[in-house]
Amino acid sequence: METVIVVEDIIKRYGDLAAVDGVSFKVYKNEIFGIVGPNGAGKTTLVECMEGLRIPSGGFIRVLDLDPKADGYKLRQLIGIQLQEGLFPDRLKVNEVLDLFAGLYSRSVAIRPLLEKVGLLDKADGYFDSLSGGQKQRLSIAVALVSDPQVVFFDELTTGLDPQARRAMWGMVSSIRDAGKTVILVTHFMEEAERLCDRVAIIDRGRIVALDTPANLISRIDGGLRINFWLDDLSIVTELENIKGCKLTVSDQDITIQCADRRVVDEVKRVLEHNNCNFHDFTVSKPTLEDVFLSITGKEMRE
Repeated sequence: METVIVVEDIIKRYGDLAAVDGVSFKVYKNEIFGIVGPNGAGKTTLVECMEGLRIPSGGFIRVLDLDPKADGYKLRQLIGIQLQEGLFPDRLKVNEVLDLFAGLYSRSVAIRPLLEKVGLLDKADGYFDSLSGGQKQRLSIAVALVSDPQVVFFDELTTGLDPQARRAMWGMVSSIRDAGKTVILVTHFMEEAERLCDRVAIIDRGRIVALDTPANLISRIDGGLRINFWLDDLSIVTELENIKGCKLTVSDQDITIQCADRRVVDEVKRVLEHNNCNFHDFTVSKPTLEDVFLSITGKEMRE
């Protein structure tokens, strides 16, 4: 696989604080590479070092064989950037925003097809302040794509969007990768990373604590299935614990069982029914990236 980004031992300090603390990884052509973690983990700082918007305190970065610090102007002709917080003048029209940014690059794509691609063609003559939250995010995507970049950076693209708008964004990001571009996706939504990313780097306190495909990360969780239910009679807990392949935890009267075999689910039900137990909210689910993060860091994700 062709490597488009190399990051080696990157450090970014602010006084005594190491916002990024010795991070290394590679990103390959035509993949969606996710960077996930809680607020304050160092995600945005790391990405801004890759974009050339911040200068690292130490380490080595190459994006498309260019040094973001020394070759910043040349690099930014080849990448697209959607910032975590981006605003345009309220009384600037959508097509004027794109015309403005297209003029900053040595090459650009046709505005009308781009607006159609991001679903804003009918808003071309509308003012920025008339757009909904989802439409403003789609405009940010259009701005990031106007130069037909080889690598696109999205930072917290779907924060603040409703579930329907968020899923529409997911489809758009996938289509960008399918068009042959490499995508760096920064998010604190684990479901988003799990759905979209080819590989995911989990960052906490400025360090990468795990990096792999979503499926491989999830496979690290002991037990492939999770059973949850509420139980009124805890006297049968010992009998449940004795089920082969069953890893059980109790919190008040909430029962969680991890197991690798679907037959354990049937055996748990048999024990409950045999003892005439009063139980409810019985669910069976697979582990998620959220579970991976909790198992590695011991923390809950926070927005």
